[in-house]
Amino acid sequence: MRTIVMLAAVLLGTFGPALPARAELHRFALVVGNNRGQQDDEPLQYAVSDAERMYAVLRELGGVQPLDMVLLRDESVDAVRQTLSALQERVRAAQGPSLLFVYYSGHADARELHLRDGGLPLSELEQYAHGSPASVRVVVLDACQSGALTRVKGGRVRPPFALPEEPKLAAGEAFLTASASSEDAQESDELRGSFFTHAFVSALLGAADEDRDGAVALDEAYRYAYQATLRATSRTRSGSQHPTYHYDLRGAGDVILTRPERHASERAQLRFPNGLSFLVLRESAHGPVLAELSERSSTRSLSLPAGDYFVRGRGEDVLFEGKLSAAAASVTDVDLERLTRIEYAKLVRKGRSERLLAHGLELGVRGRSVLPGSADPCLGAFIGYGIDLEQVGARLRLDLCKSGFERGELRADTYVYDVDFRVYHVWDVKALFLELGLGGGVSVWNQRFATRDIAPNRTAVPPYVSVGAALGVDFASGYYAGLDAAGETHFLQVQSTSLDPSGLSIGFALRATLAVGRRF
Repeated sequence: MRTIVMLAAVLLGTFGPALPARAELHRFALVVGNNRGQQDDEPLQYAVSDAERMYAVLRELGGVQPLDMVLLRDESVDAVRQTLSALQERVRAAQGPSLLFVYYSGHADARELHLRDGGLPLSELEQYAHGSPASVRVVVLDACQSGALTRVKGGRVRPPFALPEEPKLAAGEAFLTASASSEDAQESDELRGSFFTHAFVSALLGAADEDRDGAVALDEAYRYAYQATLRATSRTRSGSQHPTYHYDLRGAGDVILTRPERHASERAQLRFPNGLSFLVLRESAHGPVLAELSERSSTRSLSLPAGDYFVRGRGEDVLFEGKLSAAAASVTDVDLERLTRIEYAKLVRKGRSERLLAHGLELGVRGRSVLPGSADPCLGAFIGYGIDLEQVGARLRLDLCKSGFERGELRADTYVYDVDFRVYHVWDVKALFLELGLGGGVSVWNQRFATRDIAPNRTAVPPYVSVGAALGVDFASGYYAGLDAAGETHFLQVQSTSLDPSGLSIGFALRATLAVGRRF
């Protein structure tokens, strides 16, 4: 199971003086990411990349100097222990108040972290945090056991960390957990990382700066990550994930984790409109996810390195997405008018909606070429209902058309009622869409004669199969229009004269349809 546990221990020392509020701290960081756990652990996909994102934001906005931070990727137990000891000595040699930040992403169980060649007991890590000479200690554990639980990937399910829900706190300590003790913590393939770490990194980039003072405090980062994690996981198969926070920071003031405003001269600032949530990816729609901004966030800006980005804004029924460039030491506004607008049905077809389908009504006119028993094309109208899934769509239409013929004193009118069904695949190209599909149905033919002789009405119910294509255009608010062409094969019982027996006849026809509709 994917379990994320955050333990933030902020210890001020029993006999030392209390830290002044917003004190400048000498900052140290150890960031560890292990995709490989022990022998029976399924390899993870995102543990190392989660660690790399955390390392980058601490280096760029957290005030940690390169010589005072270490990033370990898939290292052994001894390598982690040795690095912890070496970092401990650097903290001890530092002058003035200091902050130590330790982050781990990888496999774990209720007793230990699973590194590639053995286990590091949680009790040992806790003792390390409690015994550190740093004025402020923050330890973050992002521990996976079977990968993404938004979908099952195999792997053995194990219990989550056995941390107390109500830990006994001394003044200056804080415990943060990414999920309650009875819940699974989860990761996302779309985000390419864990929900909680993704939200926590976004918070540190400025999304959590509620008071807009240019700095992100520990409490602000937690509150933002809590809300973002709860919203995101409420739509997953595993269900809602509730981060928890127990702390007592008397005398510590605000524990500042990052200061985005201080680095404004060397970084770019993206400013977003209200009312939408935004996902920011590097360079293109297939690039790595860098940050997310909630629609409920009071601050509407993120601090990012200068460069090219792909932004995706999600509303209730529409998606906005597109590329933009952001320069250093400047503010770049995300203008919805310059982004591509994708209506709700396309969100479903592209797999970018929490809902499983889009549906709607349509109507229009249609015409079919001449079939046996008539001399004129069959012209009429229809009403239909369609459903779009992520990969395919299906449509049911009820048609009515009229045709006929006239031979001397005999005139016949043919009314055709169709129940037409089609399954299709759809491709979207900006505002246009193309459909290719197979279908069929049943026609009810009612032929009425006008003659001097007695000619009773005739009714037939022939089936047919069809293959067709449609080209259409999407408009605002889910409206669309499309032109459809299909080839049909009809299986008819035809009687040449009243004395001849009826026989099976195969008729071919072309059908053209002009439709307008709206998807919801």
